Amino acid sequence: MHNKKSITVVKIGGNIIDNAQELKQFLADFAKIDGLKVLVHGGGKSATKMAQSIGLVPQMIDGRRITDAAMLEVVVMIYAGQINKDIVAQLQANDSNAMGFSGADGNLIQSVKRKHPTIDYGFVGDVKKVNTSLLATLLNSGIIPIFCAITHDKNGQLLNTNADTIASELAIALSKVFEVTLSYCFEKPGVLYDAEDDSSVIAIMNPELYAKLKVEKAIHSGMIPKLDNCFNSLSKGVQKIKIGHHKMLQDANAVCTTIEL
Repeated sequence: MHNKKSITVVKIGGNIIDNAQELKQFLADFAKIDGLKVLVHGGGKSATKMAQSIGLVPQMIDGRRITDAAMLEVVVMIYAGQINKDIVAQLQANDSNAMGFSGADGNLIQSVKRKHPTIDYGFVGDVKKVNTSLLATLLNSGIIPIFCAITHDKNGQLLNTNADTIASELAIALSKVFEVTLSYCFEKPGVLYDAEDDSSVIAIMNPELYAKLKVEKAIHSGMIPKLDNCFNSLSKGVQKIKIGHHKMLQDANAVCTTIEL
């Protein structure tokens, strides 16, 4: 199986989505990636802003959003609607034949409502199954899938789902068919030794260093779930993972963090 096609799965962070100029530049870079590709996006601050404008108070626990029924309506509108379609339209302007999806579309990503012994996350999903064959068919037909952070449970319920996890689960599923590079793009140049110092990028992160930095509390708490996802993906067949600024998509020499086992 040395002749697997290669594919790039890219996740963009909310701070890029919140900045129209940055998003435009990112999408131009994404459109230039050679070969097959998939984009996964979260929702940035737009969902929080919209929620507040209609009197909802967003609740977070450990950086994860609690999604009650009213909040779910907002995130579906913003993520699967406004943001997703805006990204698709901008990619079409870059001659990229993008198509927007939630997990419910084509039953592409099926989740189960999160069960937790003490916290009710509400309508939050954990990914259980990716429809790899349909995804491969779309990709091989020249479609560039753009996934928002909404999945479903196959019983009619939409679920808010962590976008980093969606990217990781898609990459794992696609690694059965393709040679996969997973790139997490955000506003920083990589995983930093010092969150305040953009020049302190960790070039290569492996499990030993990760364990050491966690013990030293030297790693930003928001980065921990992302890195856990990365090591999980590598252990399940994803070939290569990079974290950094979207410059790395077009510049092979750009500073970034490469995750290795």
